[in-house]
Amino acid sequence: MNVLDRLETTLRVSGGHQLSGSVETHGAKNAALPIMAAALLAKSPVTLHRVPHITDVSVMWQLLEALGARLRSEGPGTITIDATNIAKHTAPYTLVRKLAASFDVVGPLLGRYGRAEVPLPGGCILGTRATDMHEQAFRALGAEVSNAHGYLIAKTIGPTLVGGEIEFRQPSVGATKNALLAAVLADGTTTLRNVAMEPEVEDLGNFLVAMGARVAGHGTDTIVVRGVRELHGVEYDVIPDRIVTGTLLLAGCATRGDVTVQRCVPAHLEAVMAKIAECGIRVTRGDDWIRVQADRITGGTEILTAPYPGFPTDLQPPMLSFLCTAPGTSVVEETIFNARFTYVNELARMGADVRVANDNNTALIKGGTALSGAPVEAPDIRAGAALVVAGLAAQGETTIIGLEYIDRGYDRLEEMLSALGGQVQRSSGISPAIEPAGTYETTAYPTLA
Repeated sequence: MNVLDRLETTLRVSGGHQLSGSVETHGAKNAALPIMAAALLAKSPVTLHRVPHITDVSVMWQLLEALGARLRSEGPGTITIDATNIAKHTAPYTLVRKLAASFDVVGPLLGRYGRAEVPLPGGCILGTRATDMHEQAFRALGAEVSNAHGYLIAKTIGPTLVGGEIEFRQPSVGATKNALLAAVLADGTTTLRNVAMEPEVEDLGNFLVAMGARVAGHGTDTIVVRGVRELHGVEYDVIPDRIVTGTLLLAGCATRGDVTVQRCVPAHLEAVMAKIAECGIRVTRGDDWIRVQADRITGGTEILTAPYPGFPTDLQPPMLSFLCTAPGTSVVEETIFNARFTYVNELARMGADVRVANDNNTALIKGGTALSGAPVEAPDIRAGAALVVAGLAAQGETTIIGLEYIDRGYDRLEEMLSALGGQVQRSSGISPAIEPAGTYETTAYPTLA
């Protein structure tokens, strides 16, 4: 094989089949990753249940091992992390560049070991990922922070971090997590204001409390942390993934199906269910399930992404794909990331009528036209899910290149969709290399059953 080629795994979607039945969602990627990072704070092993089998977890697994932690699988979805003897405070660039959530290790390393050197975050290219609010929080806790050669370097000035007052200029999930992770072992009380209220941040707070931290207010816009001297190991279940839940529901809507997602938290998807209902779809719910019956759709809607409890930016792409199938005109405005609509050109290859405004933050969708299968490429995780939703609704076969993106956020998505009657299969072939030879390649972690 030519060195400029590589084996490419694609997803083949045969559209035009109504999805029906029930399926369980899996644990939340955006909760599991910071919780894995938080395990660095514990002086005894941590066991996590319902960890999704995705490549982003693989990267975090390898990053924690590179820092000196020991990890092992305890069965499907269960891992144990032993960070008793961390040997390093510098995270390798080859791993951090692949995953924005890898930046979550700064707070634990700084809080427990007094020093952290971590490359600036990578992951999907969705727009600007500034670290200034992270740095603000670390300085407020008594750390010295600098940037050099692409690394953020933070170290304590005194023996430990000290409690402080931190008010973010806007809610930031990443900065809230890092500030919380750094503050739990600080000397004194820390108050975080205007913080992110996402369920995944609340879950991180619950995990820290289970380890012995004194945290209150997580899930609201103000968190109070009273520092403790040490944290202990614990067993903990990761919350269900609301983005996967929403994606499956929207796939049901796009195919005019009848889909129930079980083992989810309906309260985490209030904004999404409201917008689906605005389109005329019947939405019902129980304690841990949501059902959509999409035999009748009356029209489109208007979407404005916003921090929780608003409409989640990570469900904007699959929602837009569904709106392409709904009659009438819809408007989607993206307020979180400034480069989120890169996938729209791929939808246009399938016949979608979507116009993005000059500011690149607003899309006008003329729905109701038939989509047709086509070869497309996923530019990021959620855009990949959007192309899958569109492929399920389209006539003919859609081949999606870039399955490695989808695998970063969805645990065997094709199996969940197949259980609902979708015609979705993996296939492999040869395609031009995207990365130069010798770069780090990530595969699904082999040690997690």
